[in-house]
Amino acid sequence: MLALCLTVACGGGDSGDGDAVTELPDLTGKTVQVAAVWTGSEQQNFKKALKEFEERTGAEVEFVPTGDNVSSFLSSRIEDGAPPDVAMLPQVGVLQQFAEKGWLKPVDDATYRQMLMNLETGWHDLGAHEGTTYGVYFKAANKSLVWYNTAAFEKAGASEPKTWKDFLDTAQRLADSGVDPVSVGGADGWTLTDWFENIYLSQAGPDTYDRLAAHEIPWTDPSVEKALTTLGDLFGEEQLLAGGNDGARATAFPESVTKTFADLDDPEAAMVYEGDFVGVNITNDTDAELGTDAKLFPFPAVGGGQPPVVTGGDAAVALKHSPGAHAMMTFLASEDAARIMAEQGGFLSPNKSLDTATYPSDLQREIAKALLDAGSTFRFDMSDQAPAAFGGTKGEGEWKALQDFLDNPDDVAGAMLALEDSAAKAFDD
Repeated sequence: MLALCLTVACGGGDSGDGDAVTELPDLTGKTVQVAAVWTGSEQQNFKKALKEFEERTGAEVEFVPTGDNVSSFLSSRIEDGAPPDVAMLPQVGVLQQFAEKGWLKPVDDATYRQMLMNLETGWHDLGAHEGTTYGVYFKAANKSLVWYNTAAFEKAGASEPKTWKDFLDTAQRLADSGVDPVSVGGADGWTLTDWFENIYLSQAGPDTYDRLAAHEIPWTDPSVEKALTTLGDLFGEEQLLAGGNDGARATAFPESVTKTFADLDDPEAAMVYEGDFVGVNITNDTDAELGTDAKLFPFPAVGGGQPPVVTGGDAAVALKHSPGAHAMMTFLASEDAARIMAEQGGFLSPNKSLDTATYPSDLQREIAKALLDAGSTFRFDMSDQAPAAFGGTKGEGEWKALQDFLDNPDDVAGAMLALEDSAAKAFDD
């Protein structure tokens, strides 16, 4: 099939001078459907990348919104015999389940070449099932960041902590200055899984993290007890939580951000933990200026371990074995597509070939550098690797067990038993 290159130069990837582009086929007259959960500005930014694909191939691209339950939407379309060409999957567990059912198409040679150039081995592993590569990680999240109100820190004479002990000491210093230190979005159970995962990765190490993620060790393991006890050092000190334990339990994630940044002079909290996407909430829901009023530091190292880098992300998968589907996968694996998204802001790419200068702010460049510097030592969000019944369902499984733990942080044993009971059922199904 004739290949089109509608910019200065063609080739297998970027040359580093910003001129080379990825070779794509002529798809004139073809329609390519791409399904994703993204809405609002995120969807509009993605459509700009899809527009580039249209211009370079002659294809017409249709964006298909999945709604929040990506797995159910795609399962229904596949079972009806009408899958989109390509879909973005936000959970490793769903990718594995779809591959097991035979619903995914392996990446072709052109896509794999882009992956070899642009993605660290760890991202390859996340997109594979039983030795076959299906997924191309296009969007990443750095979920190991703590955001803070600079005015609150200045008032307390606080500095950015490097270790968990320093973090707790800083929280106490902030409390003594008259502001609640840490805003926790406990009404959304997924935020609590992220707290646990960062502590566990740093404290127990990557290999043990992998074993727990696969349920090769039980949630009653001593390493889990140690991590929950460490998390309890924060959750068990009511004066360190905005609104105390009851307030934390009732706070949704977006509110946890506005509590920290909506009132810069008299905030309800000084710090909020969550991923790079917090920046979008700050920009959209407050008047705080990123990099001035709102700054960040990496999640602190725990118990002598390395500072953790926990990630999330969206993997592109092909649901059809067609030229359009494979060309879209190749495009999404390239530096070209990553650059279009990154330069618009509000997006983090795992693509190591992308110059971090592409990001529009120093803060975003800092976040991207932290992710890339982790190489393949990062670990993907543990709950997103689990069956949805355990790791991704409101009011059930890990979300519910950790919400109960937030209510009663002294009951480490009860939390472990609840986690293991739910995990055993989900992983056995």
